[in-house]
Amino acid sequence: MLRRIIVVAAATLLTGTVASCGSADSWVEAKPAESWAAQYADAANSSRSPVRGAERLRLEWSRSVKGELGAQAAFSPSDYLALNAQTEAGCSLMVWEADNRARQRWCTRLVQGGPASSPLFDGFDNVYIGQPGAVLAFPPTQWIRWRRPVIGMPTTMRILDPGHLLVVTHLGQALVFDAHRGTVVGTTLDLVDGVDPTDSERGLADCLPARRGCPVAAAPAYSDASRLVVLTLWEPGAAEPVLVGLRYRPGQTPLLAREWTSDAVGGGPLASPVLSADGDTVYVNGRDERLWALNSDDGTARWSVPLGYLAQTPPAVAPDGLVVAGGGPGAELTAVRDNGDAAEIAWTRDDVEPLTTTSLAGVGYVVVRDGADGLALATVDPDDGEQIDTYPLPGATGWPVGVSVAHDGRVVTATSDGRVYGFAPS
Repeated sequence: MLRRIIVVAAATLLTGTVASCGSADSWVEAKPAESWAAQYADAANSSRSPVRGAERLRLEWSRSVKGELGAQAAFSPSDYLALNAQTEAGCSLMVWEADNRARQRWCTRLVQGGPASSPLFDGFDNVYIGQPGAVLAFPPTQWIRWRRPVIGMPTTMRILDPGHLLVVTHLGQALVFDAHRGTVVGTTLDLVDGVDPTDSERGLADCLPARRGCPVAAAPAYSDASRLVVLTLWEPGAAEPVLVGLRYRPGQTPLLAREWTSDAVGGGPLASPVLSADGDTVYVNGRDERLWALNSDDGTARWSVPLGYLAQTPPAVAPDGLVVAGGGPGAELTAVRDNGDAAEIAWTRDDVEPLTTTSLAGVGYVVVRDGADGLALATVDPDDGEQIDTYPLPGATGWPVGVSVAHDGRVVTATSDGRVYGFAPS
């Protein structure tokens, strides 16, 4: 009798343990890193960090990837730094220790051809990255976790909700993957008809300059608040690109559905769209030198503001409605206040030429011209645009690819010629 009681008790304990484990699995599902997880910081492309950044910095290290760069660096929660380089030989995907003078943790070589896509970190330091024809996942070491075929070159990936990875390729294939297993969830959505599945490199040369040969030239934006994915799409034969809204519908069929197409942006959109914190508004640059705001529910225009220059990088968006316009040659540091159905210029600094998106972390970080040929990292006050300080980038050549902010306040910027600069709070 005693033995039977012990067996029953053990079985009950085991059942309870299994049930307990089964109900707590969600903690191991992939979530975005609470840092600068990928290009433009988060899935919404806000270029904003919740970290309070330092107004004063010091150059801690600089090094080269021995190749070219076309996208921002990504930070993991453990202060690892990932870069997607284009190199003639040797490693191209690199993971460094940002808090250890950029000591290389590991590296590997990918198929070349996708410089505009950045790596994506999840909250467990796993890395997700694309190469022409495939999407790959790496654990915190260099050994491949999984590799799956896709049609085209994946743009910068986004985590939709715990465990689900959004992949949109430059040829218009949109898929949702189980981030742990690497299996496709639901059905694939093809945004472009007649794509040759055996030619994943077609049109790649048109992606960085955002020309018609690259249907999806920029990273999509996703808002968990509205369950909406927004991307730019240049359809074959079209005179100019459009914006497309895809609804993400967990547990439904289809999982991704094309909800609207908008040609409201003058001349077509340029660079990645950005979604507001509440998911109600899409911000995007127009090729007509205006900053546009659209309703996220149907893609209709809400307002537009003339900038007087062609913004070649996305705007940065704060939760309070402050939008700092994107940068590029001839740009002026400009902020716009979104008042709902209209907007007004909050401030402009015509003595500062921003060449990148202004990364927001309480302080604004942006790369500016330094003299005739040099580059410098500038810190600015987002309230009025006043420049706080500048930090020259020694030996910088090429064009800057953006500024990333780590959870501990470290700041990294890089140039297209492969120079990477790490700053620490001073």
